[in-house]
Amino acid sequence: MEVTRTGADVLFVLLGAIMVLAMHAGFAFLEVGTVRKKNQVNALVKILTDFAVSTLVYFFVGYGVAYGISFLHPAAELVGKGENAAFAANGYDLVKFFFLATFAAAIPAIISGGIAERAKFWPQLIATSILVGLVYPLTEGMVWGTRLGFQELVTEWFGVPFHDFAGSVVVHALGGWIALGAVLMLGARRGRYRKDGRVVAIPPSNIPFLALGSWVLCVGWFGFNVMSAQTIDGISGLVAINSLLAMVGGILTSLLVGRNDPGFVHNGALAGLVAVCAGSDVMHPVGALITGGVAGALFVWAFEMCQDKWKVDDVLGVWALHGLCGTLGGLACGIFGLEALGGMGGVHFGAQLTGTLTGISIGAVAGLSVYGSLRAVMGIRLSDEDEFMGADLAIHQITAYPEEATTVHDDGQALAARAAARGASAA
Repeated sequence: MEVTRTGADVLFVLLGAIMVLAMHAGFAFLEVGTVRKKNQVNALVKILTDFAVSTLVYFFVGYGVAYGISFLHPAAELVGKGENAAFAANGYDLVKFFFLATFAAAIPAIISGGIAERAKFWPQLIATSILVGLVYPLTEGMVWGTRLGFQELVTEWFGVPFHDFAGSVVVHALGGWIALGAVLMLGARRGRYRKDGRVVAIPPSNIPFLALGSWVLCVGWFGFNVMSAQTIDGISGLVAINSLLAMVGGILTSLLVGRNDPGFVHNGALAGLVAVCAGSDVMHPVGALITGGVAGALFVWAFEMCQDKWKVDDVLGVWALHGLCGTLGGLACGIFGLEALGGMGGVHFGAQLTGTLTGISIGAVAGLSVYGSLRAVMGIRLSDEDEFMGADLAIHQITAYPEEATTVHDDGQALAARAAARGASAA
């Protein structure tokens, strides 16, 4: 029976890992639909290579930092066979790594949207290595493991540990606050703000791609949240319904506050899902709906304030979406998770405040220090010429629509030839 249970758990976690893996396609298309055409290829390649680097670094370094586990053992031991019984049967620990690696890779995917259209390629991969190898695993290990005795200390203070079921703080707030530091180190895109303070509008290049990215993320998010239980026995329909209601709450409030803007509406769904991650297993569904609704409105307000008032050129609004809505989620868990408000209990607002502030502090410091150091050592921003030309041609030597570029080039040559012919005949 134990073997059967472990095998079922392996399949359960594996399916969750595949669903979260698919979310990275959502990150990619959300960015592709938001950036200008001349930067779409860069968005696709950046998300994919960040995922590859994240997986390798997390396998060899990060997972050990978080949980003290190394996979440098014979394959038989990794699947629970042989004399060493340190690993579970059927490779459960391996698929658990796969699942958590997709979470770790979300950190650079989040950052990518904030620094789009003007960041150098290779320095970003170096930043990814540092963040996924050290910064994220340390935070992960503090909250979901035993690192630094953080949870013991919180429990000693408040009687319960900091609760973050699916990563409102560990993944989203951390990634969003790191992204804010990166955006501040990079500065705004060229031409985004006039000298007199006026904002130059740069609308999304492709609303259908933006919407596709949002939908892919929404679907995958149910694997992100529900399968964070990591065992069949731990699965709860409460997580699914809370995720659903938070999502629709975010959609409707962003629709109203954002005045029917399609970009806000599709990001509003994500805002609700970010905010419900922490308490999706303990909140009452009505509490999840309220949390998602507040998150949708918060995203719209914060995005507009960043872009128009504070002149912080966060292209996809990742600080507003992940940083602030993740912060909201960490705190909301300590409110709507209380038994007095219909929740499951086992949470304390003081513990949630402590854990949330710790997470965003680590993120803010890491973002400023990592990207500030890289800026000083090698530079992190494209040259003015490359930024004007676009990251697609500057970095990858191809555009998202090469046939159009060829047509324009050929048409230009034809026009020049006709002009030269007219000049010759006139002479």
